[in-house]
Amino acid sequence: MTTEPNDPVTTVTGIIKWYDPAKGFGFIVSDEGGPDILLHANVLRNFGQGSVADGASIEIEANQTERGLQATTILSLSPPAVDGAPLRDMSTITAEQIAATTIEPARVKWFDKTKGFGFANVFGDPADVFVHIEVLRQSGLSDLQPGEAIGLRLIDGERGRMAIDVVGWDVALK
Repeated sequence: MTTEPNDPVTTVTGIIKWYDPAKGFGFIVSDEGGPDILLHANVLRNFGQGSVADGASIEIEANQTERGLQATTILSLSPPAVDGAPLRDMSTITAEQIAATTIEPARVKWFDKTKGFGFANVFGDPADVFVHIEVLRQSGLSDLQPGEAIGLRLIDGERGRMAIDVVGWDVALK
């Protein structure tokens, strides 16, 4: 599955068919149809993320390999469309208000995809921050790993501090 330096690079737009962080790969469906395109964990990590939500829109550069097209670079990634606010605490917050909220550096304490939630800690603050799976999906992510560095936009919810947006650490630094 190697590519030669002179192999043509193809720019492709599509959606994430599925991605499994435990397996370290997933597939993209091109907007133009054709066979699935392999998305390897290293390509996603180079973009600054450890996971991506199914249905997210993506633009990539890809090379043809012996096994088909393989993503080499992510150019852009957008979360999947979401109908309404994922949680009651967020029902009155607009996308503009979320975007205007400061991104705070944090580290994942634990996250259980099966339970649908987890907790993180903002650097320098031992208090737990609640992270819900729907907020994660709305942020374009599908899972978080313990110890993973992330950026959080936060609000004070009914039960304490909670994430309203989650970004990869590299995105938070920009």
